[in-house]
This record gives sequence, structure tokens and C-alpha cells, in this order.
Amino acid sequence: MQSINFYRLASIIFLSVFLLTGLEVNAFAQSRPQRPDAPQGDGKKNQRPVPKTEEQLKKEAEEKKQREEEKNAVVDNEVLKIDTSLVNVDAVVLNKKTGQIITGLKKENFSVFENGVKQDISNFSTPEAPITVTLVVEYSKWSEVFGTLASRGQEAGKLEVIRPVAYFLSKFIKAPDDYASIIAFDIRPTPITDFTNDPNRLNQTVNLLLRNNPAFRENNLFDAIKFALVGGRGDSVVLENSKEETAEYSGMVSVQAKRRALILVASGIDTFSKINYDQCRKIVQNAGIPIYIISTGNLFYKMYEPYLDATDSISGFPGRLTFLQAQNTMNTLAKESGGAHYAMTFEGEIPGILNNINALLRNQYSLGYDSGIKPHDGKKYKLEVKVDVNGDGVPDDKEFVVQHRPFYTAPDDNAKKK
Repeated sequence: MQSINFYRLASIIFLSVFLLTGLEVNAFAQSRPQRPDAPQGDGKKNQRPVPKTEEQLKKEAEEKKQREEEKNAVVDNEVLKIDTSLVNVDAVVLNKKTGQIITGLKKENFSVFENGVKQDISNFSTPEAPITVTLVVEYSKWSEVFGTLASRGQEAGKLEVIRPVAYFLSKFIKAPDDYASIIAFDIRPTPITDFTNDPNRLNQTVNLLLRNNPAFRENNLFDAIKFALVGGRGDSVVLENSKEETAEYSGMVSVQAKRRALILVASGIDTFSKINYDQCRKIVQNAGIPIYIISTGNLFYKMYEPYLDATDSISGFPGRLTFLQAQNTMNTLAKESGGAHYAMTFEGEIPGILNNINALLRNQYSLGYDSGIKPHDGKKYKLEVKVDVNGDGVPDDKEFVVQHRPFYTAPDDNAKKK
């Protein structure tokens, strides 16, 4: 009994000592002081706010306003279309007595009238010398017949129409600024070369016309003029050797050049064009591109007029009235385009004619005015340009003449829909 109590007492004492020792170790560990963290910043728990500057406040206000406007914006898909009627008129001033071209004039020397009402000239320039021309040459059986009979069979008849083209290309088209394209026509217009100033390409064009012979008798003059001015679908350019038989042609109206012109070498006889004479006149008037015409077949007509019928014969050979009508046609188209007509009779006239055309081309004044918003009804407006050479405020109509196109035609929306 006593031994049992002794062992139990010893166990209780040992357990008590053990527990007391563990509690002291934990208490010492927990009571050990911890190192404080290094102080951050200026020792203040919360930084005081810095007041914003006026620029920052203004910027925030603008951004807020912009966000509000974007939020409340209404999307408008309507396209605003502004119609303007800028009319360009190319003019050449000539002395009535001598035919001398007057140069060195200024904007103040000109007055432009539309239907008798004076307009304010907004654009005026005397462009630099470079020219861009399209030469349209009649290359048909009729041109071969007229030329051969006029020379009494001494030379190929086609030379009558080829000589002016060759002379102009070789003498007056100068690289790098001048450009020329050539279109030959009979039953249809065919571009021989596009715009170029390469002497080799120009020589190739002339040689091509010389090596070949006209294939058809028909002269579709009006279709050729329309094709040269406004373009259309036609034969591919011959000298480009395209695999395609046809291509789209833009025409002179789409050419961006300061001085543009059409040089037409033809008899003036039209066989059966798709468009008629009146339609051709409207195209010429609207294009605003001067046409300089060298009419052929005149020597033939003067030599054989007594032997011709009054009207076309049953074989289709042209009569006297046809030749007279051709001359009137050429006069009208040249005048209404602002160009000139030269009725060529002899070969020796070619250099003088072409020198005159070149001088007119390189001495044009470009005038422009805003005619205001007009209804697109296709109406025609008369143009008149007067010149005051000496600057005294009085037009010098008696001494000088201004060569320009006499009409301006407003666009016709109804025609476009058709």
C-alpha cells in the first residue's frame, strides 16, 4: 500500500514539473519583443490630397463634355452633295486684219458673258506651252479615191490624209511634255497608239498607215468624233499588240492636261454613223475641247465638180450637195468647239496650216467662272468673251476677235437615266 502511493506521488510530481517547464518556454517565446518594420514615407498614415491645377480641371471638363456629346450623338448617314457649275472657256485673241495672235494679256483684259449677263472670272491662267492632242484621220476607200483622182493617179490617194498627220507628229510633238494619240476611222474608229511622245512610236504609227490600205468605203465621221472626245468601247490599241480584241477608251474629256485639242483630218462626209449630226454637235459643244479641222477632198471637188451629180448617185458616189454639206459640217464643228477649219487644197498648204494650229494651241487663255446652281435639264447657254487689249474699259470688238466656244450646255439628268 505504501509503495503504491509512493510511485503515484512521484508520477504526479514529475508531471507537474514537466507542465510547468513547457508553460515557461512558451511564455518566454511569446513575450519576446518583435522588431518593428522600417518606417515608410514621411511617417504619416494618410497622404493629404494635392489640389488640382486650373489646366487639369479644364481638361477634365472638356473630356467629360466630349463623352456626353458622343453618348448623345445622332448618326446621320445622309451625304451632303454640293452642286457647282464651273465653266471653263479656252480663248485665243486674234487681230482681225492681220490674224496675229495677241499674247501677254491679263485677267482684267477679259469679260465673259453668259446669255448676255456678265460673269465674274474666278479662274484665269495662261498655261505653259505643252500640248496634248488626239489626231483623228479618215482612212477609208473614199479618201483613197479622192486623193488618187486629185493627183491624177500619180501617187497613192491615202497620202492626202497621212501627210498632215506625219508632218504634225514629226515637227510639233516634242518630248518630254507634249503628247499625241492617233485614231484612224472608216466604218469604225480604231486607236493606233495611245498618248505618247516617243519618236519611235510616232514613226511606227505613220509607217503602219503607209504600209496598209483602207479596207472599207464607209466614213462614220460622227461616231469617230464621239469616240475621240468621250470614249467608249472600241478596237484595242493596235501598236500595243493586246490579246483582247476590244477595250474601253476614255476619250479626251478625261485627259488631265492644261492644253487639249482634237486635230481632225477628213473629207467631212459621213456615211451612216450611229449618232446623227445634231447629236454630234451637242457632244462637241459639251466637251469644251477645240477641234482643228483639216478637210480633204477639196482638190478633187474643184477638178471634177462639173461631172458630179447634184446628189449621190445610185452607186453611192457623193454628189455636189454632199461635198457642200461636208464643208458646212466642218465649219460648224470647228466654230462650236472653239477651234478652226482649214480647207486644204494643195500639199504645199500643209506646213502653213499646221504652223497656225500649233500657234493657236500654245497661246490659249484659260478662263473660268461659276455660273451658279442650275437645274440639270440640258439647256444651252450662250457664251461670249470680249477683250479690252488697251485696258481703257471699252471692248475692242472692231480690232480684235476672240476665238472660243460659243455655247455651254448644262448636264441633263434625264439623259443619263435613258
